[in-house]
Amino acid sequence: MGEDWALGPAVGSSLLLCSALLAAGCALGLRLGRGRSAVERGVLAWLCYDALVHFVLEGAFVYLSVLGNVADSRGLIASLWKEYGKADARWLYFDSTIVSVEILTVVLDGLLALVLIYAIVKEKYYRHFIQITLCVCELYGGWMTFFPEWLVGSPNLNTESYLYFWVYLVFFNGLWVLIPGLLLWQSWRELKETYCQGANLEKKHL
Repeated sequence: MGEDWALGPAVGSSLLLCSALLAAGCALGLRLGRGRSAVERGVLAWLCYDALVHFVLEGAFVYLSVLGNVADSRGLIASLWKEYGKADARWLYFDSTIVSVEILTVVLDGLLALVLIYAIVKEKYYRHFIQITLCVCELYGGWMTFFPEWLVGSPNLNTESYLYFWVYLVFFNGLWVLIPGLLLWQSWRELKETYCQGANLEKKHL
């Protein structure tokens, strides 16, 4: 395990970049959510971070993959994806499934996150429709990223290393399962409450 946790320059710079995006997302989300409940501020912070990850990190991955591949690229974000490629080798070279899912993720999920932020801040009626759509897209992206690989025995995944498997693959990807799942539950509760209020109002008028 000692070798797993030996942090080299690539790991350090990757963590710094991810931390900077997280800090920026939280700061922006909390600013946009001033005067709202703690839950709504948390949702906005997550959505801002989510949009930044889609546009900055995954957008750069798509760019590098379409023009060449991550393994032969240079730069800070290329280093981050090379580091992640130690956990999942499909991200180092052009993998049609991964790149296809990531194009959809960057364009659709990124834009949906921005629309949802706007809908929450402006209290739009379509907020939960967008929230459900985004969450389903996020969960679908995770499914299509990993399930085809699992079906063939996970030859590209590093399941031997504690760091690469539990931290890179399980923890970081698990966030995009857990949080969309919680947001779906929130939307279900809100829609149920709205329906019950409408039904009660209708009964009073009968």
